[in-house]
Amino acid sequence: MLYRLLSRLLPTAEASAEPRRIVLIRPCCIGDVVMATAALSALRAAFPRAHITLAVGPWSARAIAHHTAHDALLDIGSDMPLRSPAAFWRFVRRLRAGRFDLTVSLARSPLMSLAALLAGSPARAGLHSGGRGFGYTLRVPIAADAREHEAALYLRVISAAAGRELRASANLPVSEAARAAVRQRLRAAGISAPVIVAHPGGGRNPGAQLASKRYPAPMLAALLNQTAAAQGASVILIGGADDAALAQAVADRLTVPARQWLDALSFVEIGALAAAALLYIGNDSGLTHLAAASGAKTAMLMGPTDPLRYAPYTRDSLALWKPRELPKGGAAQARSRWDWQRDGISAADAAAAIAAFLDES
Repeated sequence: MLYRLLSRLLPTAEASAEPRRIVLIRPCCIGDVVMATAALSALRAAFPRAHITLAVGPWSARAIAHHTAHDALLDIGSDMPLRSPAAFWRFVRRLRAGRFDLTVSLARSPLMSLAALLAGSPARAGLHSGGRGFGYTLRVPIAADAREHEAALYLRVISAAAGRELRASANLPVSEAARAAVRQRLRAAGISAPVIVAHPGGGRNPGAQLASKRYPAPMLAALLNQTAAAQGASVILIGGADDAALAQAVADRLTVPARQWLDALSFVEIGALAAAALLYIGNDSGLTHLAAASGAKTAMLMGPTDPLRYAPYTRDSLALWKPRELPKGGAAQARSRWDWQRDGISAADAAAAIAAFLDES
């Protein structure tokens, strides 16, 4: 009720003509920020002469720092910058110091809406769900239960700011230096194509711990065995140091040639390795979104989240999902009751879908 009242009291405005300084805000997780690269690219296309600052937290900044569509990064201090009054005001001061003509927020938070208002940008565009976008001069209405992709929602905000419809896909550039580093690593390991890259982890970020998003190790191993054998491919398991036990549980069940490259690659090198592979297989995680945006042929294993909202926003990706009813938020809330054997796609069905996907190439 309060948000809707504020929405009626605070003024709106038309799209900005030609902003000189723009900040694009997308806090939180690597997957969210990678999906927002479609909006970032559209923003650059709409305002090619503007100085664009991308405001993200340190957790995701490493994955996006090399993108060519922004001019600077604004470290918002953490991936959830509005948890305390001190963090809120620190973020407001950083926005105000940037003297931005246009602030674009891709977060649904009413506190983010308030921060944009208090920072003083003359034009402010953002998502307007349940009245929470009261602080924006350009409000893009969305329904809480709409089954629309997050990246498409972000693009609607950019289109509102530009005054015309804009389209783009999620994208991350892969440098030739990163490609060369990956080629050298593959040669040194005696690995030749074709290769399937798989990440058994994910579901862990500053905003939430969602271990239920991980395809079980025995099922992933069965999927990799069937797919790699059919393609005459070897497997490279990647992840961070904290994925070691999970990766080993998969490796112990593999019957195809496999290596483990844990805590061994930068985000840019992961993108280059995925782009060079026959296929990247991963859970609904930031690394899978990163791989897809880097140009990899990607299969995302999805369970308690809706592919219509959270699948990779790229042309050459496949969502592996057993259709089921999900709550309005697009994710199964009773995650403790999620059972992959009962509720998720089987390894055999996933392998068949991947075979058809690869045959289409």
